[in-house]
Amino acid sequence: MDGKEDYLVIDGYNMINAWPELNRIKEESFEDARQKLIEILENYQGIKKIRIIIVFDAHQVKGGLERKETHHSVEVIFTREGETADMLIERMVGELSRRGYTFVATSDWIEQSISLQRGALRISARELYEDIKNTVSGAMELARDERKGLGSLHYHLPVEVKEKLEKWRRGKT
Repeated sequence: MDGKEDYLVIDGYNMINAWPELNRIKEESFEDARQKLIEILENYQGIKKIRIIIVFDAHQVKGGLERKETHHSVEVIFTREGETADMLIERMVGELSRRGYTFVATSDWIEQSISLQRGALRISARELYEDIKNTVSGAMELARDERKGLGSLHYHLPVEVKEKLEKWRRGKT
């Protein structure tokens, strides 16, 4: 292993506004929508084994200082007064891209373009949403199959081999 780490940097409010479930939640409470996004990304990070950093705008908070929190292994950053999430992401991308593959999740075309110029790969809000749904669904299906004793080997065996093994297991050789 080369010691490099892969990163997924996410424009938090961009995801909240783009994902149907989170968009509905934010109508009642931005805080609840932020917490749900963090929870979703904690699960996703556990499966993907990629370092996730979520950036939220706090640039209009008077006297606000940049604040970092860690939720399990997901890093959450709130920008300081006068700094947008886009500005912070742009600042981070160059450094992170030297440490490993860096993906920036946003549907903001200008931010995608700047991130690409700075060495990151882009992923839209919709692409990330679909990947999370597929990844979590696949992991849940695999876990169900393993609980049933149908681990991944089961899927790779030809039908006739499975039948012979079943007969052997039942003592009907």
